[in-house]
Amino acid sequence: MRLLLDTVTFIWAIGSPERISSKAMRMMQGLQARLELSAISLSEIAIKQALGKLDFSADDVRIGIADLKLRVLPYTADHAYQLFSLPQQHTDPFDRQIIAQALAEDIPVVTSDEKFRLYKGIQVIW
Repeated sequence: MRLLLDTVTFIWAIGSPERISSKAMRMMQGLQARLELSAISLSEIAIKQALGKLDFSADDVRIGIADLKLRVLPYTADHAYQLFSLPQQHTDPFDRQIIAQALAEDIPVVTSDEKFRLYKGIQVIW
């Protein structure tokens, strides 16, 4: 089963796995789990790191991706087109893009962010 990790889930999986719910962790560690991280999350981490809001280097990201055996999911035009029909229930532009991507790909998202659940058709695991 493909699972798309939200940015904060990725960060917690690397540095604070105890913050991830037991259900989400079971799903992530399942034998059939294929964990993915949006390319949008890489941009979000880089931007927040540059602004001093996050202490997470490019090496931390690369190591985390390798350690968690993640596939980086490219952000495509099809994902961006999904934004045209996405209601304004979440104002964070990074999260909106991840939501659009999850909807376009029909992938569950592993996130603690309750606002994701406001979107019809999205499956949230937490």
